[in-house]
Amino acid sequence: MEDQSYTVMVVEDEELLLQAITKKLNLNGYQTVSCKSGAQAFDYLKKNMEKIPNAIWLDYYLKDMDGIVFMTFLKELKHTSEIPVMVISNSASDEKVHNMMILGVKKYMLKAQYRLDDLINALKDIMVVS
Repeated sequence: MEDQSYTVMVVEDEELLLQAITKKLNLNGYQTVSCKSGAQAFDYLKKNMEKIPNAIWLDYYLKDMDGIVFMTFLKELKHTSEIPVMVISNSASDEKVHNMMILGVKKYMLKAQYRLDDLINALKDIMVVS
């Protein structure tokens, strides 16, 4: 990441976790857009077409929608269809992971299996590859 400031949209409905992720990303040099719901994220993406994030950190289970609905919307908008997305979830069936990958998710990770630093490194990897 040479001299460029990357922006990560964090979509997480658990307030304390959203704050922790955002703080950790900021400490690692990322700018962040914090969203407590899928609807809030969609609103931002529709209104800020010139400031789309370099990547999205997405909780699969949001109070207002799941990852499938979120990714379907993301792919429908031309200006957001190529944003790399990393899904962080509490559960992962083979079918769920497969369906998310078909929709364009770059990485699907279980919250309980990784430290926050590991998740941030994985996010960095999908931004470099994309």
